[in-house]
Amino acid sequence: MRSLRARIGVLGLALLTGLTLPTTATAAEETAPTVEERRLDAAAPQEILRRSGFDTVAPDFVRVLDRARSYAQARRAVAREGTELWRRAVDRAQGRGPAGGDLSRDDDRPLYWARLGMTRELRSWEPGFPVSEQQRARLLDELERTSRGQTTILLHSRLRSSGGTPVPRGEDVKRILVTGFDPFTLDRDIRISNPSGATALALDGTVIQTADGPARVETAVFPVRWRDFTQGAVERALRPYLPEVDLFATVSQGRVGRFDIERTNGAWRGGFGDNENIGRTETVPVTDPASQPQWTSTTLPYAEIVAADTGRFPVYDNTSVTEIPAGGTGPVVRPEGPTPGSTARAGGGGDYLSNEIAYRATLLRDRLGLRDRLPGGHVHTPVLQFGAGNTTEVTDPEFVRNRLDIIDQVRAIVTAAVSATERTRG
Repeated sequence: MRSLRARIGVLGLALLTGLTLPTTATAAEETAPTVEERRLDAAAPQEILRRSGFDTVAPDFVRVLDRARSYAQARRAVAREGTELWRRAVDRAQGRGPAGGDLSRDDDRPLYWARLGMTRELRSWEPGFPVSEQQRARLLDELERTSRGQTTILLHSRLRSSGGTPVPRGEDVKRILVTGFDPFTLDRDIRISNPSGATALALDGTVIQTADGPARVETAVFPVRWRDFTQGAVERALRPYLPEVDLFATVSQGRVGRFDIERTNGAWRGGFGDNENIGRTETVPVTDPASQPQWTSTTLPYAEIVAADTGRFPVYDNTSVTEIPAGGTGPVVRPEGPTPGSTARAGGGGDYLSNEIAYRATLLRDRLGLRDRLPGGHVHTPVLQFGAGNTTEVTDPEFVRNRLDIIDQVRAIVTAAVSATERTRG
């Protein structure tokens, strides 16, 4: 049971950042497989797991769970196994340890499908001791957060290595936070990979060399689910670290053949279905809606990023939004950004969860009083495409090349952003 102090801390965080505390699911909701979990038995996910060696993750997890003799033991086991899954995925992406199969190491999909195997097992697990609905929900939450890297962001430790590139000693090491997403639109093509998630795995714990010295990158990934965002998953994960970082970038997959630095984010959900096939059409729900702005803005050095030679894909400063003008009744596209008093209908990044993570992260930045000192905003990557004619195989050489090039270009964009920020401050 959490202490009173801990409960007060969560409530205080909710008031400050826009966190909506989770609701309790029914017993049937907690034990039945989710829409995401039901996709797991399809041929492509099983092949991805087998060809990466991650097909053993869920069975091994069951054996660990079955050794627990109390809820406390189960919770420790879940936290340990979730953290180990994240570490294993990062290590594989960064070339440490066995590849586990012939699937390229840069692939983000083994982490996604292995996590779903674990959550499905945990959801239906029948321990030899009582577990309440609330306790099972806490175990699932613990597994989600730990296996996404959200609990191992240790930016306050400037000298941590974690098996990645050792951080040079000294107080001038910059601290960078980058986030990615799970694959999505899986009913359209279940083979889909998300280059933002692959980037998170490739960059976590690494050091990039900027014009002004080394910068350590820490990463995490987020689900493509409206309910997690409604419950404050973004604020909960980022709130402890934004005051400590020198720059942050939320990253997601965007348009074909181009990167976009999204200038403006809108407080609107457009209704597109998430990975649970649920849509939401409403104002982005946050606490203290009376002070909620319709728009938030990037503080990334977008002009310098666009001007830098970062890779083969063009990079754009995207200023367009869709708004209902003050006194108007219908949506209007504004290529140069929102007009005074308008109501958001789409930010530069659209009206889906990539726009929403950008909106929430920059709103959190502003509510924490960090706008004038913290560069941060959203980067949209190109759509990751399979090679011509590939409609059935889970991978191909062009697919891998595209993903590797996107990862490298995100790294270069972050490097350019850090260097430009330091020149401005200097």
